[in-house]
Formats: sequence, structure tokens, C-alpha cells
Amino acid sequence: MERLLQYMDDIDDLVGAFGLFYEQFRRLLLMVVALLVSLALIASGVLLAIWHPPSALVACLLLSITLLYRSLRAPSGEPMQST
Repeated sequence: MERLLQYMDDIDDLVGAFGLFYEQFRRLLLMVVALLVSLALIASGVLLAIWHPPSALVACLLLSITLLYRSLRAPSGEPMQST
């Protein structure tokens, strides 16, 4: 019985070690994905501004108006919460 408990403890330690490795890998993967998405958004905005400036101006104005509206409608003293 003692050996079985020892084996189960070793298996639990092994699973915990894989969990720690997985967590670091997941954080790295999420950071890389966020960086790639950010770069893609920046590149698409630049390309839109080069190829069709009026559409880029409209997109910029809509984003600015939306951000201004959200900052004005947020309760005072509380940070904005994304929905």
C-alpha cells in the first residue's frame, strides 16, 4: 500500500511539473499572438491610409468618437470596463 501511495505522489508531481511548463508556454503563446494581431492591425491601418485615405479618415473619426463617448459616459471615479 505504501508503494502505491508513493507512485501516486510521483505521478502527481509529474503532472504538476507539466502544468507549470504548460502555463509558461501558454503565456508565451498568448503574448506572441497578441503581438502578431497588433502588428496586423497597424499594418492594415497603414495600408488603408495609403490606398484609400477617405476610408482611413472615416475609420479614425469613428474610433475617436467612440472612445470619447465611452470616456464621457463612464461613471466618475471608476475606471472604464471593457464590454
